[in-house]
Amino acid sequence: MDRVFVCSCFGITEQQVKQHAESGACTPRQIASACKAGTDCGSCVRRIQALLGRGAAPRDGVVARPATTAARLDEAA
Repeated sequence: MDRVFVCSCFGITEQQVKQHAESGACTPRQIASACKAGTDCGSCVRRIQALLGRGAAPRDGVVARPATTAARLDEAA
């Protein structure tokens, strides 16, 4: 069985994120509450957004700036 990890900090796979989404978690914050994915370094938040069908690409004209993990989760929700 191939495992594609979304969150290497907590060892969360794509399949686990999809299972949480099927169980009702429809935002990155809800995924974080269910399995902690996205709550440590935050590098997986965009991938979680993509898996949830929420565009992961930044909006035109928005300048990327460093943010805390909590801020990234707030923006993604």
